[in-house]
Amino acid sequence: MGKTLVLKGSKKLLNAWAFYDWANSVYSLVISSAVFPIFYGALFRIAGIEKVTIFGGEIARAPLISYTTSLAFVFIAIITPLISGVADYLGNKKVFMKFFCYLGGLSCIGLYWFSLENIYLGLVCYFLGLVGFWVSFAINNSYLPDVAFPKQQDAISAKGFTLGYIGSVVLLVFNLAMVMKPDFFGITTDESGAAEIKAMKYSFVTVGIWWILFAQYSFYYLPKGYKKEGERTNIVLNGFKELK
Repeated sequence: MGKTLVLKGSKKLLNAWAFYDWANSVYSLVISSAVFPIFYGALFRIAGIEKVTIFGGEIARAPLISYTTSLAFVFIAIITPLISGVADYLGNKKVFMKFFCYLGGLSCIGLYWFSLENIYLGLVCYFLGLVGFWVSFAINNSYLPDVAFPKQQDAISAKGFTLGYIGSVVLLVFNLAMVMKPDFFGITTDESGAAEIKAMKYSFVTVGIWWILFAQYSFYYLPKGYKKEGERTNIVLNGFKELK
């Protein structure tokens, strides 16, 4: 995988770049926007509580997930320029993109075990899913000047957004069908939980599998990365200098 070399501006390379939106946009729609918020609230309603004890103190469910989200974005804001500087120096951008793609995808699968009893594990998976999504997304966006000429960039960027919307809606419809008609998919209520809750957990697994599986097409054609010319005096902090 990843050894096929294609020319900048070629149709295969442009499509591979755009197709990553098809792969990872399911996270933003299914996890961030649709299914996970419902699942998260349902856990507390079923348990008949609105607060959990974490790190020795009680916190309501809404602030808990909001703080976790905020912490994740602070981490993303710090780590992305660091990765940018190192990737530019080593010329191995794709290695980092793969790492955060797999981190995000596996974290989505890990949300299957999200429960009030395993709240720490659940929050870690939620945190890492956010990090994996946004960092891999940022790295993929940084590929655009590498794979497309300026006159191609608007069109291929629009194609990426289109593929992302279509792919995420396709999986969301399937996941909502599971949640609304779990019996049709052989999902039943038992001692392990309500059928609808189990269907939501299965949807998290489908997001992770979809994301990792379809990303392989992008990884196959995207180049390893390009070293930037010129002397690199501070590899780690160079990304912050460029941001400034």
